[in-house]
Formats: sequence, structure tokens, C-alpha cells
Amino acid sequence: MTADLSLAIGIMITVGLLGGILSNKIKFPRVTGYIIIGIIFSPSILNLVSRATIERLDIVTHVTLGIVAYLIGASLRIESIRKLGRSIAWITPTQSLGAWLVVTLALAFIAPRVTTVPGATFMNNYLPMALVAGAIASATAPAVTMAVIREYRARGPLTTTLLAVVAIDDAIAVIAFAISAGIAQSLVIGSGSVSLYHMLAVPALEIAQSIGIGVALGFALIYLTRLLKTRALLLAAVLGMILLGTGLANYLGISLIMTNMTLGFVVANRMRDSEATGVIENIEEVVFAIFFVFSGMHFEAGFIRTAGTLALLLFGVRFAGKYFGTMIGARISRASEEVKKYLGLALVPQAGVALGLALLAEEMFPTLGHLLFNVVLGSVIINEIVAPPLTKYAITKSGEAGVPVEPVSGAP
Repeated sequence: MTADLSLAIGIMITVGLLGGILSNKIKFPRVTGYIIIGIIFSPSILNLVSRATIERLDIVTHVTLGIVAYLIGASLRIESIRKLGRSIAWITPTQSLGAWLVVTLALAFIAPRVTTVPGATFMNNYLPMALVAGAIASATAPAVTMAVIREYRARGPLTTTLLAVVAIDDAIAVIAFAISAGIAQSLVIGSGSVSLYHMLAVPALEIAQSIGIGVALGFALIYLTRLLKTRALLLAAVLGMILLGTGLANYLGISLIMTNMTLGFVVANRMRDSEATGVIENIEEVVFAIFFVFSGMHFEAGFIRTAGTLALLLFGVRFAGKYFGTMIGARISRASEEVKKYLGLALVPQAGVALGLALLAEEMFPTLGHLLFNVVLGSVIINEIVAPPLTKYAITKSGEAGVPVEPVSGAP
């Protein structure tokens, strides 16, 4: 067991990368290997890294989540959004809201029947947890989706729609999380009484502040890049601005994800020929390895029975919400039959943003936050195992596999 921070980070990177390579060897995403390595090294199993050390490394969560958010924002191009069309405009919110609603209802009424948490009540604990879990469930990770699309050279209406939906999905999840967390905190603090101010005004103000700071930092980075002549300096500037955004967000108590997502969006859309959005990709694999291994280290074997049951429930109801929400949006928008039948199958992946939001929720809700994180972690592991073959099935059955497609960059 180590308590040294540098040794712990070194273990996360080197052994995590090895786990990712082994995961690829058996045809699974690298992120699955990272998470499993983290679980194995957690205090509950091998105890290679102490619980106290993990708590001291919480800054890792914030920094890596800021980088992931920047990459997500950088993948949202205005010209692409304008071309999304009627089907994307309907499908994106219906599948997100479908997952949010179904997961919230299922966990709110089933979790109290399968868990025994001392002092926990429906209004003060289980309902807040369900609301936050529902918001987290609306997120979709684009990394697995894009990897499968590139591997099978997919192109067509379903592929175009899929890429557009997953690019916007995490932004919706961040907004949903802000709203749900505001309501949940009101329930926890107010003993069940929820004011309209805490439900809507506080989350709206936090989102507005996050966007405002992100925009300001984005233009500051654009100006700064004009003075830089090398990629090394550009990378330093981008990382510095992400850290600045993350620190300001934490200091003000607002969303670091929305702040950095806005930062990436501004830079990507105001600097057409700049490398400021691509330079961060040079270190993204290290970032992902640290983040997912660290997330896995939060796992506790003591929660495995309850969390395992709820994780399976979360996976099942989230899948149903995504699938049927997609069908509803596709029918309203009169999308193609291939989109109606198969798009929902390709919206299973869930990784970085979901785990990041779950870690933030763990800090916000001490009573059930740890249980919630383990439930989300278990669901993410199931999703990452099931998602690649389902995505392959969707693009193959739609007849879009085997068509050359340009590589698409994104974040998990």
C-alpha cells in the first residue's frame, strides 16, 4: 500500500495503460481496462493505493474532467449543428429526457426496497439520489461510438445522426445535472421543501456564470495563441487556461464541465485554422488512463451486492429510456426507418462525463453519494462491455458499414 502521491499517479498511468492494451487485445475498449485496473488496485481489493491517498488525489478528478469537457466543447462546430436538421433537433432531447425520466422514477421507488442505509428517507435521500442519477443517465460517451464508426468505415443518415446526438448529449447532461443537483440539494437541506428559486434560478445562474467565464477564457486563449510560435507553448497555454477555468469554477461553486466545454466551443469555432483544439489530443490517452483508473479506485467491495443490483437496474432502465426516447423523437421528426429502428441501440456508451458527474455527486451528497457512485460505476462497466457490439450491430443492420469515412475526433 502506498501513500506517496507521485508513486500512486505513476501506478495509475503505467499499469492503467497496460490494462487498456490488454482490454484492446480481447476486443474491448481501453477505458474498460482502465476501470478494471482501478477496481483491482482499490483499497477494497489489493489495497495498493490507500484510501487517504485517493482522497488527496481528488484534484485529479477536477483537472482531467476539465480536459475532457474542453475536448467535448471543441467537437461542437456551429456549421455541423446548423446541418443537424429536424430529426436531430427532436431525437437529441427525447432520448436524453427519456433516460432521465425513466431512471429517476425507477431508482426513486426501487432503491429504498433493495438498500438499507441508516437514517436515509425517501424525500431527503432516495429521491435526491434518483434525480441526480437520472441526469447522469442522459450522458452518452462518444469515444466508443466514433471508434466503431471508424473501424467499420460507416457513413449514412444513421451515422450522421448518431455523431450529432452524442456530440450534444453531454452538454444536455451537464445542464440536467445542474438542475437535478439544485433540486436534490433543496430536498436534502430543506427537509422536502423545494423552492422555485433553488429549482430553477440557482442552476440557471450557475450555468450562466459557467458559460460567461468559459467565453471570456476562450477569447483570452485566442488572443494568447497569437503570441505563441510552437506546439509545446500552445499546449502549455491550453492546459493553463483549462486549469484556470477549473480553478475559477471550483472557487465560485459552479460547473467546471460547462465552463471548460464553453472554452473549447469558443476556441474551436473562432479559430478555424488553429491547432488549439487538436494539440490537447497529444496527451489525452494519459488523461483518460489517470481519470478512469482513479475512478475505478473509488469502488468498494462492501457495496457490491446493493450496488450490483442497482447497477443492473440502472443499465436496463437507461437503455430503455434511450431506445424508446429515440424512437419517439424519430417518429415525430419523420426520420428514416433505419434511424427509428437502430439509432437507440448505438446510444448505450457511457464513460467519462458520467463518472465525473458521479464523483461530483459523491462530494455533494455524503449520505448516499458513495453508493450512487458505485452504482454508476457498475453501470458504466456494463455499458462499456455491451456498447461496441450493439453499435456495430446498428450500423451493420442499417447498411452503412463499409463506406469510407473521414476520422472524427472527440472525447469520451
